[in-house]
Amino acid sequence: MTFFRILFIACLVITTTKVSAQQREGNIVEYFGKEKVNDVSEGEVIHLFKEGLILKTTGVPFSNASVEYDPVFADFLNNSSNSGISEGKEVYDSFNEKSVKWEKITIAENGEFNDPFLRRNGYLYLEYTSEEEKTVLFEASGHTKVLINGLPHEGDHYDFGWNLIPITLKKGKNTFLLSGGRFPKIRARLLETFKPVEFTIRDLTLPDLIAEGSESLWGAIRIINTEDEFFKNASIEVKLNGNSEVIKIPAVAPKYVRKVPFLIPNPKDLKEGESVTATLYLKAKNNSVIDTASISLDVKSVYKHHKNTFLSDIDHSVQYYSVAPSLTKNKENQALFLSVHGASVEAVNQANAYKQKDWGHVVAPTNRRPFGFAWEDWGRLDALEVLKHASDLYKTDAQHTYLTGHSMGGHGTWYLGATYPDKFAAIAPAAGYPDLLEYRHSFTRNIDDEMAQRRFGMSLADFEQKINPNLGNGKQEQMDVMIRRAGNTSRTLKLKENYLHYGVYILHGDSDNVVPTFLAQDMRERLGKYHNDFAYYEYPGGEHWFGDESVDWPPIFYFFNRREIKKDTEINNINFTTASPGVSKGSHFVSIFQQEQPFEISNFKFDRTENGFKIATANVETLSIDLKAMGQEDLTEVFIDHQPITLDSSDKIFISKVEDKWQIVDQPEASEKSPLRYGGFKDAFRNNMVFVYASKGSDEENEWYYNRAKFDAEKFWYRANGNIELIKDTNFKLDDFKGKNIILYGNSSNNAAWKKLLKDSPIQVSNGEIEIGSKILKGSQYGTYFIYPNNDNASTSIGVISATGVEGMHAAYANDYLENGTFFPDVMVFDSAMPKAGLPGVKFGGFFGNNWSLEMGNFIWNE
Repeated sequence: MTFFRILFIACLVITTTKVSAQQREGNIVEYFGKEKVNDVSEGEVIHLFKEGLILKTTGVPFSNASVEYDPVFADFLNNSSNSGISEGKEVYDSFNEKSVKWEKITIAENGEFNDPFLRRNGYLYLEYTSEEEKTVLFEASGHTKVLINGLPHEGDHYDFGWNLIPITLKKGKNTFLLSGGRFPKIRARLLETFKPVEFTIRDLTLPDLIAEGSESLWGAIRIINTEDEFFKNASIEVKLNGNSEVIKIPAVAPKYVRKVPFLIPNPKDLKEGESVTATLYLKAKNNSVIDTASISLDVKSVYKHHKNTFLSDIDHSVQYYSVAPSLTKNKENQALFLSVHGASVEAVNQANAYKQKDWGHVVAPTNRRPFGFAWEDWGRLDALEVLKHASDLYKTDAQHTYLTGHSMGGHGTWYLGATYPDKFAAIAPAAGYPDLLEYRHSFTRNIDDEMAQRRFGMSLADFEQKINPNLGNGKQEQMDVMIRRAGNTSRTLKLKENYLHYGVYILHGDSDNVVPTFLAQDMRERLGKYHNDFAYYEYPGGEHWFGDESVDWPPIFYFFNRREIKKDTEINNINFTTASPGVSKGSHFVSIFQQEQPFEISNFKFDRTENGFKIATANVETLSIDLKAMGQEDLTEVFIDHQPITLDSSDKIFISKVEDKWQIVDQPEASEKSPLRYGGFKDAFRNNMVFVYASKGSDEENEWYYNRAKFDAEKFWYRANGNIELIKDTNFKLDDFKGKNIILYGNSSNNAAWKKLLKDSPIQVSNGEIEIGSKILKGSQYGTYFIYPNNDNASTSIGVISATGVEGMHAAYANDYLENGTFFPDVMVFDSAMPKAGLPGVKFGGFFGNNWSLEMGNFIWNE
C-alpha cells in the first residue's frame, strides 16, 4: 500500500518553498499556479467553526511501512455513534511512546485553526448541533480527509479552497474528524446553498481560445447537486460573442459534486491578447435555466505559448496541456519535446519557462494536477495521453521525440524514460531523483545520532527501529514482500538497462539541497559503468532553481538535436526490462506478453544476426515479435534462450514457454492476462471507469457503500482532476457500459450487479463470509480489494471494494490506492486489525495467474 507518502509530500513542500524563494518572476514558480479560494458564491455561510479539539500526534516520519494505517480514524469509525472524543482523553502516540491528550483549540483572526501539529500528523475534532435535519455544504480546507458523522470524505490537502461536500445534518449533534494536511492550518465552514443544483466556478479547467482557430474547445466545470435524487437529462449551453454550443451532460448523483465537460465556441473574429467572457447556462430536461456562470477566457495565437484541452480516455474528464510551439510555422514532422513539471507547478508555467524553438514543439502535460502522482500511475497515463494528442495535432516526427523535466519532473524524466524507452531519442532530467525510495533514503541515510536526538528525541538506533517496522513472524515478512512487489513498476533503478536505448543528459545545480546533488552524481556513476552516450553538468552555484535555464538549458537541446530514434529495420540490439507488461510491455518489435512471476522484474536481450536473431529472456512466459516491423528477410537461424525456433510466419508471432520449452503458439485467449489488462488493483481505475454502489442491503450498508464510492470519486476529482460517474446497482446494465472498467462497491448480498459481473470470480464475498477458492473465512470483520477481468472485452476490468459486514466495511474505508507511492497487488484480504496496525491485519494477498486463477497465481496467507 504506502511506504512513505508523508515523507514524499514533505520533501515536495521543501522544493516548492525553495523554488518560490529563489525566483518568482515570469516563469515556472508561481505558487500552485493559483491563489486559495476564500470567497463564497455557492450559498450563505451559516456557521464558521471557531473552536474544537486538537490531537497533537507526531505520526511516523519517514515511515517505511508497506501498509497504511490510522488508529485514530479506525477507533472513531468503530465508535462513531458515540465518538468518545473529549477534552483530556488520552491517545497513545506509538512513535514517541507516550500518551497525548485531546486539547482545546480556537481559530485565529483569519478564521483558521493554526497549529504546527495540524501539518500532516495531527487531528482536529469539531461538533455542530443542528436544530433540524437539513442539507448543507461542508466547506473545509487544509485537511487530508474527514469523517462526517462516521462517513469518509476527501479533504483539501493542498489548501486550495476547492472542497464542497453536500451533507445532511442530523438533528442534534454532528461530528467532524479531520486529519492534518500539507500546512499547519485548517478552516471549516457550513454553507446553505442558494439553489438545490448549481454551478461552482471553483476549479475550472479551461483552454486558451485561438485567434486563428474556429473549432470548439473543451472546458470543465463542477455541478453541485444537494438533492436526494440524481440530476439527469440536463445540458450546458455556452454563449460567446453571438456563438453558442450545447452539450448534454452526464448525470450527477445525489449529494455529489461532479466536474463535467462542456464545449466552448471559438469565434473567428477574436484578437490575440484579449480576454473574453462566455456565459454558461445549466438547463434542465425541459430546457429551463437552472443556473448561470460567467467565465473569462484568454485569446492566444496558435503560434505562441498557449493551452490545449482534450477529453481523457481514463475517465472522460477534460485535461489540459501547455505548448511552446515551434517558430517554424505550419510544418509537419518537427520534433516534440515532452517537458514534465515539478511539484506544485502548473503546466502552463512549465511551458512558459521555455523560449520557442525553431525545430520542434515544447509540450507540457499536467500530471493531472500540479502535484498529481509524481508522473507515476495516472500521471504516467496523462503523459502518454498528452504525447499522443500533441503528436497527432502537430504531426510531429516520432523519431525526434525527447523527454525532459525538472525536480519532480526530473524524477518523471528518469521514470518515464525507463518505462517507455523506445518512445524517446534522448532524455534530460534536471534536478531530478531517479527513484522515490532513493529520494527517501537520501534524507534518512544522512541522519546521525546527534540529529536523531535533536529532531526526534531518541537515538539513531531507536529512530531506525521506528521507521522500519518489525514484521514479526515469517508469514508477515513474506506478505510484506508480496505487497511491495506491486511497486516494482516504480523501482526505476531496477529498469536502468532501458537507458541504453538513448542518450542521457543530466543537469543539476551543484548547491541543490532540495534534491541533493549527490543523487545526480550517483546516477553519473551508475551510467558510467555501462552507458556510452551520456553527458553530465553541474551548474556552478546552482540551487534547486536557478532561473529558466534550470529547464531551458541550451546544451540540452544541442544534445537532443544530434540524436534520433532508429527505424525498426536499423535496430540490431535491444535490452529491455519491465516489472509489468500492463505498464510497459516491450521495445520496438519485441514485447513481453506474459510473465512467469507477475510483477517481478522481466528482461529480454535481442540481438540481430546475419541469418536471423537470438533472444535471451528472464521471467518471461510469452513473447510477441512483429517480424514484419523487424524487416529482415533471412530468418533461418532463430534462437530463444539458446533453443532453435523454426518460424512459419513472416508477420507477428507469439512464442510461449511450455514445460520449459519455447513453442510458437496462437495469441493467448483474450480472457487471459495481457498488456491490455494485466492487473495490480490500481489498474482497474481507468478505461472510463464507472463506480457501481450497493443499494440492496440494510440502510447502514447502503448508506456506507454509496458514501464509500463517493469518497473515491471525490478523491479522484481532487487528486486527478477527475470525472467519475456513480451508478446505483439496480440501474446498472452491462450493455450501457461496454468498453468501460467497473468499480463495484458492496458484496453479493447487497450489490445487485455482483452476479452480473463476478459470478465466475474465484473470490466470493457475502454478508458473514468471504470465499477464496476452497477456503472460507467467516465473520463480519473482513474486507477486500481485488481486480478481476470483465468479460466485456480483452482490456476491461472490474475493481472490487467489498466486506463481509460492518466491521469489514470500516476496515476497507481507506483509499490510498488512489495515490502514487502505494502498493496493491491483484488481491488483498484483510480484517479489522489492518486500519489500526497495518500489515498484521492483511490475511491474504498476491497475484492471479495468467489465466486469472488462484491455482496458477502467487499468493501468501498470513495466518
